[in-house]
Amino acid sequence: MGKKKNKNKKKKINPKKEKYAKFRKDKPSTLDFSTPDLTPEQQKQKQTDERQIDSFLKFNKNRPTKEISVRKMKSKR
Repeated sequence: MGKKKNKNKKKKINPKKEKYAKFRKDKPSTLDFSTPDLTPEQQKQKQTDERQIDSFLKFNKNRPTKEISVRKMKSKR
């Protein structure tokens, strides 16, 4: 059996927390994010842009730098 805790006992206050509490800002828990309504022209433009980006990411190979490729060629000899 352990000791009983005193419920009426005051909690110790950390002096550092109290000192710097004035710098802490309350942040909202939820953000309201809504996109503006686009015109049909803007929607088409957005779709074409997304398509171009997707194709670029799909087919663009991240090639190694020139120094690395030169080093590999030397090591193969």
